[in-house]
Amino acid sequence: MRRLPAQAPISCASRRRLARWLVGSSLRDIERDLVLETLANTHGNRTASARLLGVSVRTLRNKITEYSAEGVDVPRHESRPLADILTNSIRYRQPQD
Repeated sequence: MRRLPAQAPISCASRRRLARWLVGSSLRDIERDLVLETLANTHGNRTASARLLGVSVRTLRNKITEYSAEGVDVPRHESRPLADILTNSIRYRQPQD
């Protein structure tokens, strides 16, 4: 299986534009949204999501438990091969500049 890059391929300028939209949002909210979007992108695959987010599966599981306790709808795992999920996630995250 191919190893994921440490960071998604996104330009510095793109990250700065995104950051401007996030000013005023709490880090907790931004982190939750990023975790949930990553889970949705990987069709609920926790291993793939943890790799993309750069955290352990245990850390991700703890965050999912926390969000679920708050009543947040967390994407459930769909049966798909891990290689397909990782390949599609990387394609999705290509820079748009």
